[in-house]
Amino acid sequence: MTSQVSSPADQADEANDADQASEAVLGEQRAPQSDKPGADGKEIRRLDRVIIRFAGDSGDGMQLTGDRFTSETASFGNDLSTLPNFPAEIRAPAGTLPGVSSFQLHFADHDILTPGDAPNVLVAMNPAALKANIDDVPRGAEIIVNTDEFTKRPMAKVGYETSPLEDGSLQAYNVHPVPLTTLTIEALKEFGLSRKEAERSKNMFALGLLSWMYHRPTDGTEAFLRSKFAKKPQIAEANVAAFRAGWNFGETTEDFAVSYEVAPAAHTFPTGTYRNISGNLALSYGLIAASRQADLPLYLGSYPITPASDILHELSKHKNFGVRTFQAEDEIAGIGAALGAAFGGSLAVTTTSGPGVALKSETIGLAVSLELPLIIVDIQRGGPSTGLPTKTEQADLLQAMYGRNGEAPVPVVAPRTPADCFEAALDAARIALTYRTPVFLLSDGYLANGSEPWRIPQIDELPDLQVQFATGPNHELADGTEVFWPYKRDPQTLARPWAVPGTPGLEHRIGGIEKQDGTGNISYDPANHDFMVRTRQAKVDGIEVPDLEVDDPSGARTLVLGWGSTYGPITAAVRRLRAAGQPIAQAHLRHLNPFPRNLGEVLKRYDKVVVPEMNLGQLATLVRAKYLVDAHSYNQVNGMPFKAEQLAAALKEAIDA
Repeated sequence: MTSQVSSPADQADEANDADQASEAVLGEQRAPQSDKPGADGKEIRRLDRVIIRFAGDSGDGMQLTGDRFTSETASFGNDLSTLPNFPAEIRAPAGTLPGVSSFQLHFADHDILTPGDAPNVLVAMNPAALKANIDDVPRGAEIIVNTDEFTKRPMAKVGYETSPLEDGSLQAYNVHPVPLTTLTIEALKEFGLSRKEAERSKNMFALGLLSWMYHRPTDGTEAFLRSKFAKKPQIAEANVAAFRAGWNFGETTEDFAVSYEVAPAAHTFPTGTYRNISGNLALSYGLIAASRQADLPLYLGSYPITPASDILHELSKHKNFGVRTFQAEDEIAGIGAALGAAFGGSLAVTTTSGPGVALKSETIGLAVSLELPLIIVDIQRGGPSTGLPTKTEQADLLQAMYGRNGEAPVPVVAPRTPADCFEAALDAARIALTYRTPVFLLSDGYLANGSEPWRIPQIDELPDLQVQFATGPNHELADGTEVFWPYKRDPQTLARPWAVPGTPGLEHRIGGIEKQDGTGNISYDPANHDFMVRTRQAKVDGIEVPDLEVDDPSGARTLVLGWGSTYGPITAAVRRLRAAGQPIAQAHLRHLNPFPRNLGEVLKRYDKVVVPEMNLGQLATLVRAKYLVDAHSYNQVNGMPFKAEQLAAALKEAIDA
């Protein structure tokens, strides 16, 4: 969905000020701004932001429900951030805690940065969903439960000896008991569906109820359902009927006496056309844009792996842009084909997660030796080994830096938000094409599956990535003969020429054995190997990256340094601390190899440097080793992103200490 947003530049600063105030409220809704009666006579309460979590079995359609609510929220013009949370087991038994799937959405009338720490509204489709999520729900929040599932057997599966709906354990919450299954089946009687088929639409009933409760648009969802089930019109209309029944239930029942409005965030955004976008989708679009700006065909050699597979799925849809996708038989074949495409003159990409990087490591080293442009997209997940396939982590940084035999330096780029994955893909392509090197792009599951509004850029805003292939001889021998030397380097970038196979006169040898400088012939000479190793390192060290920007409005003595997806929680925590009068500086790294040239000078300005990471201190280790700065790690490896309140407390402790 796209929407037009117009906004004067001076209002953006006001929006940031408003967000700082809201972030000072630790995970709670602010007081309603105004009340008014609706057309149905019920009270409509105006809020500035809301956090909703849908939770149920993996077969209950919670991801689809959350995605549809998000799409309508984006089209309405709210700022938003999402956190889909998938079960780690593919087929966990129904009604069990390991099988719970959830989708959290934070939307607001101002600039927000995270999916929120705690839901204001929990929709629990069964006892397992309630038990798995209740600890995150603050007192006074609203809980909508599907009472049809709170029978003896489902409750026993998750350890409820008595019904939490009747034993008083939920007295601290505003509980709405709704027989979602019964109401859905009743609403779909006219369609002649079996009970099982009708039950599948209960998520649409819940979506309709929440859409009424928060005044979300409905036309887009109805059009989506008719399109999704175009080949099964009866099922399409049944889902639409369930969706409308949920809306009507909210409008007519006395249990929901209040509905809520969250105004569009038009004043927050620069003028432009916006759409909701996930990290993997933004990354896919960024790769396509890079190939168009480079005027090169895009080739993806990949093997399906969670959570990177969506990129393969998306790019396979865009053959009209010259995209070729190859689903290989394994990870090694995927990167081998991609490297072959790079040799052939394509913008070559391979996508994977941490376990796949381990298998690809030898070919990455080969790409370093061949000095060919290749983008390695690593959507990080919990490890080691298979680990937590559907959960997020930042633990592949040292693997990207050093996980190859020999001295094999590779640049590393990390996006910070879902929408920023688009820019990071362009940046990775710039480095790969300019410096003739493989490049790591380190995203993670939090960014890949999360979403936020993204301003669609104009073509003239994109960088020019065109490259010049070698077309003829580039070296003159002593006897005047002109020849092509494949390792004769550009004096500025140290990049070697890129010769498309089949170009007359540019025949040359490639392979993993060390090359002689200039000629590219096989060389076992120790001095030449030393020179080539140092030259490849110098090429990476010399990559042009912007200086690190530091946000420090009050001359703080403590700096919080982050990278990748920690940007949102860190920034939200920093805003909370500043709103409470605490001075703290913030800097966030996009380029991890090479580091920005001013990083050492920045770090030495501060008495304390705190590095929050979803690993056991990998960036902190690199910073300590390179700059001899006592960087303090703050770590989390539970498969979930940091919470802003949690980080704010840790940073406050660091400031006070």
